[in-house]
Amino acid sequence: MTKVYIIHENGEWVAPLRKQLEALDTPYEEWSLIQGTVPIDDVPPDGIFYNRMSASSYTRDHRFSPEYAAVVLTWLEAHGRTIVNDSRALALEINKAAQYQILRAGGIQTPRTIVAVGTEAILEATEKFGDEPLILKPNRGGKGDGVQLFEDRAQLEAYIKEPTYEAPVDGISMVQEYIYAPDRSITRAEFIGGKFFYAVRVDTSDGFELCPADVCQVPGVTSEPKFRVLEGNAGLGIDVIGAAENMLALNGVKVAGIEFIRNEAGDLYAYDINTNTNYNPDAETIAGKFGMARLAAYLTDQLIAQSVIVEPLLKAS
Repeated sequence: MTKVYIIHENGEWVAPLRKQLEALDTPYEEWSLIQGTVPIDDVPPDGIFYNRMSASSYTRDHRFSPEYAAVVLTWLEAHGRTIVNDSRALALEINKAAQYQILRAGGIQTPRTIVAVGTEAILEATEKFGDEPLILKPNRGGKGDGVQLFEDRAQLEAYIKEPTYEAPVDGISMVQEYIYAPDRSITRAEFIGGKFFYAVRVDTSDGFELCPADVCQVPGVTSEPKFRVLEGNAGLGIDVIGAAENMLALNGVKVAGIEFIRNEAGDLYAYDINTNTNYNPDAETIAGKFGMARLAAYLTDQLIAQSVIVEPLLKAS
């Protein structure tokens, strides 16, 4: 049997997956893409390659890890390797504007959004929204980093004119209508192997930092649970789940979390696709559903299936 190769830039986020793969005795190896070389003239090893590259890598001083990963993934694809979350998934991970377009193409509603490059363009975009509350977010982001809510255009204008204002890492901003959820929550639907696994309710009353992993939580803070695994499809509906599965399949995404929000009128909007998804262990323990265990089993199944095909061919040759 060959290996599962985990492509990433943040070892802390891989720790729960390591534990689950080891429990299954699944051989694996990590490719940490912070700096290094890619032998593009050589043939890559056989195996299952799981891409966990994150759009938020720049917040850990790994600014060019996604670009590095793009080279690695295209090298693997050129040799026909099996990749879980391929180069198309990576392209979506670092481009929210592309996410919104494929969501809408798949029949899933998204908030009204204008993409802007430069502060003058941001101000021009805000004119299309009148005096309603606005969200300003980076095109490449993660964990809610850089997402800001403004009561009106004037407040946003004052913010981007401050000396401390920094443009997003890719220079692209998104001006977006604010979807107000009466219960101050969002629903995050988790997909593993391209199929819906569970949905989790996330309390957003403390802001937009919504990373569910243990390493994202603030030590010593005790409050009501921010994450709660829900029953069934959590009211998202079979049609929405089916549309999401189809959309992911068309774009090379096998593992993802899609975040939804419902407004006062009950209309549902999707506003984020996270292809480097994490799971909250406390919420999962209460529900008895474990994302990393399911993911490890999926990767192991893929590895076994590949070995059944590849090993006889190697022996025959």
